[in-house]
Amino acid sequence: MANSDIIKEIEQGQLKAEVPAFKTGDTVRVYNKIKEGTHERIQVYEGTVLKIQGGSNRATFTVRKSSNGIGVEKTWPLHSPMVEKVEVVRPAKVRRAKLTYLRNRVGKAAKVKAAQQ
Repeated sequence: MANSDIIKEIEQGQLKAEVPAFKTGDTVRVYNKIKEGTHERIQVYEGTVLKIQGGSNRATFTVRKSSNGIGVEKTWPLHSPMVEKVEVVRPAKVRRAKLTYLRNRVGKAAKVKAAQQ
């Protein structure tokens, strides 16, 4: 058995059974587990998905929100056990894979188009 086969086998064991269905531009709520000493709680982070990148168990997604007028971005591994769930609040229609241009925009200019049902 080659080294790459061993690595692929280990990575398959780390994948989540159900991956949340969202795409770039969607407004999402990320339910994140936080450990504080012996206690564990869930913290909700809501914002716009700027990018989804990588593949297999290395896939990550970045969410941006505005907190007290300051833009805050967080990147999570998609298959992390610390991410409880990802809930789509508002789907969007975008024409790019990465929305990094939103970093330079504030207020209404930072909006993305809503998806048509």
